[in-house]
Amino acid sequence: MEGGLRETAIAHAPFFVTAPGETDVLFTIVVWFVVLAVFGAGALYLSLHALPERMAHHANHTQIQLISILTLLALFTHNNLFWLAALVIAVVQVPDFYSPLRSIAQSVKAMARNRGAVVDYSPVASEPVTTQEKAKDV
Repeated sequence: MEGGLRETAIAHAPFFVTAPGETDVLFTIVVWFVVLAVFGAGALYLSLHALPERMAHHANHTQIQLISILTLLALFTHNNLFWLAALVIAVVQVPDFYSPLRSIAQSVKAMARNRGAVVDYSPVASEPVTTQEKAKDV
């Protein structure tokens, strides 16, 4: 009677129960799934960390070195504040304040030269010569 009970139990066992001495297929599938999931999660994590740097590369951002350093610091220290700062710097385009100010300064200097208020230092003469004196000599 014991043999009949055993045979009945084996016949009604679920599909994932492996017979003695055979390969456990479900275990093999789960192991491969876990290994692939760990590699996939690592790839996703690293690509997410590189997001601000890729955004800065595509936009030809002027602060790309700062963004790269912040993303590396975030990666190695696991401090999300560095990554958030890199993302904000990559997204926000800082306006160019220097070019208009330089243009204004050059225009004011040209206007002052036209009125004779700016002193030009001639490389030949040791004394400063104003633009009006240059015009008289010619």
